[in-house]
Formats: sequence, C-alpha cells, structure tokens
Amino acid sequence: MYRLLGAGLALGLLRVAGRRGRSRSARLLPGPAGGRAPAAVVPPCREVPRGLGPGLLPLLAALAWSSRPAPAEQERERQGAGGAAAGDAEAEIIQLLKRAKLCIMKDEPAEAELILHDALRLAYKSDNKKAITYTYDLAEKLFKATMSHLLGGGMQQEDNAIIEISLKLATIYAAQNRQELALAGYEFCISTLEEKIEREKELSEDTLSVSTRYEREEAKLMFCLFVLIAEGRARRVMLGTEWVEEKANTHLLLGMCLDTYARYLLFSKQPSQAQRMYEKALQISEEILGERHPQTIVLLSDLATTLDAQGRSDEACVHAQRASDLARQGEHPELHVLLRNLAAVLMHGERYAQAEEVYQEALKRAKLKRDEVSVRHIREELAELSRKSRPLS
Repeated sequence: MYRLLGAGLALGLLRVAGRRGRSRSARLLPGPAGGRAPAAVVPPCREVPRGLGPGLLPLLAALAWSSRPAPAEQERERQGAGGAAAGDAEAEIIQLLKRAKLCIMKDEPAEAELILHDALRLAYKSDNKKAITYTYDLAEKLFKATMSHLLGGGMQQEDNAIIEISLKLATIYAAQNRQELALAGYEFCISTLEEKIEREKELSEDTLSVSTRYEREEAKLMFCLFVLIAEGRARRVMLGTEWVEEKANTHLLLGMCLDTYARYLLFSKQPSQAQRMYEKALQISEEILGERHPQTIVLLSDLATTLDAQGRSDEACVHAQRASDLARQGEHPELHVLLRNLAAVLMHGERYAQAEEVYQEALKRAKLKRDEVSVRHIREELAELSRKSRPLS
C-alpha cells in the first residue's frame, strides 16, 4: 500500500523508490571474505573519485513495482502495436550500454554510472529481463573495478568513498536476490561506519578536554578568517573545518546505509528490525539536517510504514500524519506520495472516511505532478478502500 521514499542523505545518491510496503519488494564489500576483483580494470585516475553520482539504488523496487507485467489477454493485444516500441526500447538500451562501456574505457566512472542508471530504468520500463541482468552485471563490474583501483591506490577500507561503493554493490545484490552478499555488504557498511564514528567521538572528547588552552589562538584565527573573507580570499582556513565536514558526511552516510538496509529488511518481512534501522536513520537526519528537511520527512513516513506493517496502526498514523503536515509546510516535492502513505495507514486502521479524503487529495496532487504511476495506484487503492468500507449485506 505504500510507496516508500528516500533521497540520498545529502550525498547525491539518487533513489526514486516506489513500492508497496506489505506486498511489494523493498528496496560493500563485494561479498563475504575474499571476493576476487573482476577482470576489468579502471585506468589510473587523475583524481580520486569521491563517490560515483546518482547510484543504482534499488531500482528493482522502484521500477518493478511500476512496471508489472500485463495480463495475458492484454499482452496479446499489445504485441502488434507494442512490438515496434519494444524494439526501439531495446535499441536504445543497447546504445546506452555501449556508451557506458566507452565511459569506463575513458576512465569516466561517474558518467558511466549515470548512463547505466538510465539503461536500467528503461530496461525495467520495457520489461527486458536480459537487459536488466546485463546492466546489473556491468554496474557490478564497474563498482568492483573502481573499488579495487581505490584500494590499490592506498585508500583505506573505512573511507567514505569505499563505503558508498559498497552500499551500491549491496543494493545490486539485493536486487538480484543474492541475499548473503547483500547482507554482508549492508552489515559491513554499517559496522565500519559505526566504529569510525565512535573513534571520532573519542578523538573529539580528547580534544575538548584541552580546548581551553587554545581559545585565544582560535579567536585570533577567527579574526584572520574574517579578514580573508573581506579580501575575497577565504578558503577553508579555519582549524578543523574539513574534519568537521567529513565527520558530518560520515554520519549522513551511516544514515543512508541504515535507511537502505531498513528497506531490505522490510522486503525480507522483518519489519521490527527495519523499524530499528529507520529510527536510527531518522535520528541522524534530524540532528544533522533538521526535522523539516525533505529527507527527514521521508524517513518519518517510512518509519510509519514499518509500524503499520506490524499492525501498530495508531503509532503509524501519528508519524505519517506528522510527515504529511511537515511536507505541506515545506512544499515537499513528493507530498502526494506521503499523503498516499498516510491514506494507506488510515485505511488499515479502518478509518475509512479519513482515508478517502486523504486519497482524493493525493490523487489531485499526483495529477498535477503528472505522476501517472501514482495516479494509477491511488485509483486502485481507492477501489480497494471502497470494497473494504462497503457494508456487508
């Protein structure tokens, strides 16, 4: 009944996930101990890539949900008119994959990933299973080769760039139903980041205990900084600025790993474990991004989904309503989806009149957004609501 959301936690990793919480799929080390690197080798980079663009995050959930196969009779009707369209889609996918390979050869991994993202989206839209499989395989090789190159160049396993790639690989494994590899990847990302944050916390506390000895020096440094700003030459000269920024990014990356792992757990029908992951991710997002940030609102709505999946409709309704209220105040771009989640929670709690009202608002906003997938599913859910609320004869 839900379309779960999640924008990358301030790291630019695109996830447009649309799915149903109860009945649809959710949403690194390349694998458990000692997985071999692929044969493909990325040429030496002039600059170490710090993350690889939008990311192939769970498009299986996002796209399979909205590209369900048509019934047999519809398929027969479609074969004539749709044959040419399917051929065009396949030709476009082939061209995208060729471009991605060329980008890999030219040492442009970020561009290659963007192209693979487009190819995967088109493959799901056209229900081309071979293309889906091949695109995932190519993406896996790209990420493994990039990781091997970075590690070979001296980057540490706990570096955020390595964790980002590991998370993407874990998500690919989840989409391919390679559950052991997916689980190993998610656990590696989360445990590594938690240990890293704990060490940073200890370092921060040690620094704080002697910080009073440097207050005067810091005051002088602040004065120098303001002078540089006035002269238009300021460039991160404040002591610890880069370290503080890296620390925040580490927390946000942990939040994204928790969010993605929670989706995996929900798909695996482990809503109580998913709930704990969402609660941790939500806390991080609130502390660093603020409670009104779009990502925080999305996490709040997703937490409501996990509660509702456990039959805790009252608690779920509180969180879903709060998410919708904050989304209205901030003109959230996915307000219609958040409203749809709220309506589903209300329906499960047998608050049919309220659910009807919220569904109608969600439908209106989805039409304005021209989100045809949401429009179709909201209408389906309204029909289900009508059946549920119809008095027994």
